[in-house]
Amino acid sequence: MPRYRTLFRTPEFTPLFLAGSAQTAAQTVAGLGLATLVFRATGSPLLSALALFGPSLAQLVGATTLLSAADRLPPRAALSGVALFFALATGFLAIPGLPAWAVFAVLLAEGLAASLGGGVRHGLLNEILPREEYLLGRSVTNMAAGVCQIGGFATGGLLVALLSPRGAVLVGAGLYLAAAVAARLGLGARPPRAAGRASVAETWRSNALLWSSPARRRAYLALWVPNGLVVGCESLFVPYAPERAGLLFACGAFGMLAGDTAVGRFVPARLRGRVRFPLQALLAAPFLLFVLDPGPSLAVAAVTVSAVGYGASLLHQERLMELVPEELSGHALGLHSSGMLALQGVSAALAGTLAQYTSPRTGMAVLAAASLAVTFCLARAERAGRGAGSTEGPSSAARPSPRRDRRRTA
Repeated sequence: MPRYRTLFRTPEFTPLFLAGSAQTAAQTVAGLGLATLVFRATGSPLLSALALFGPSLAQLVGATTLLSAADRLPPRAALSGVALFFALATGFLAIPGLPAWAVFAVLLAEGLAASLGGGVRHGLLNEILPREEYLLGRSVTNMAAGVCQIGGFATGGLLVALLSPRGAVLVGAGLYLAAAVAARLGLGARPPRAAGRASVAETWRSNALLWSSPARRRAYLALWVPNGLVVGCESLFVPYAPERAGLLFACGAFGMLAGDTAVGRFVPARLRGRVRFPLQALLAAPFLLFVLDPGPSLAVAAVTVSAVGYGASLLHQERLMELVPEELSGHALGLHSSGMLALQGVSAALAGTLAQYTSPRTGMAVLAAASLAVTFCLARAERAGRGAGSTEGPSSAARPSPRRDRRRTA
């Protein structure tokens, strides 16, 4: 079984890991600060949720227009350029007196850039690691995301309380700048993974190819919908408990870290298919308790246990990569990332709307029930697909590319 130390001996994994970690920390610190600013200015749970997760909605637009560039741009230039753009845009959001329309216009632009950056980053990870180490590599990056979110939300909460929400946004901008530097100085000058010119038409063609397989459709829906609905629950932490939102976010990140560690390191290959959907059901079930308006301790425990279920995403990603042609790996992972984040944005908007007309705890419970229902339906469809012996995608999906064979034997 591959071990963590072998990953960090792989050229370019460490700088990619550090750049991604800095970007995650920046997103959490700046996002919490901006959501608090918007909530204090408007008193609206909907606008607060959209300030934190709204950029994800723009990823849906990026997934249908920009993703063909994920495999057609030099990875180092693309990643450093996207991180630099985020640093400048986030710094702009800290300007006092910025009107709401300008805030959300910047968030829209950030979401478009993030859809491209996610495809480039995940595709590069798939390129630099052998296929048998990909799950462990994603586990490590997800674990780092959990640690950075714990530290980011805790730091963001302290900055909001001791300094100001605007100060938290500026710290986030500085972290984005650090991510740009790490990518530019640490990554090698790799060529694009695919030839040809990026275009909207090529994006649509590749999306249609990826979506043509029933097995890939199920994998994408499992990665997008149940998790997105639970993120909608989490988007209501600020209006649910403004003084404890940072703690709830940090506990959720800790649970995600625990789940990713367990799945990436200790779940054997023979059990992965069996635990995918039960683990995903764990993601939603604890949020049903919020309909009872639990006390602080029970709320913290429920959020922590729930987030362990995010480990199911690693298993669904591994399944997706078994079904995807090598030359479309960056596009496929970018579509996963953009679709996942877009569903998070949609769910945040839905959760905010429900909370606006009912209450935050009711919104959480309703979205959790919907997530459980979707997980159950997808699990049944997966069993039916296996029983019918459905095709699993193009033959090239399971065939390593010659370039990867050479790298393994080098």
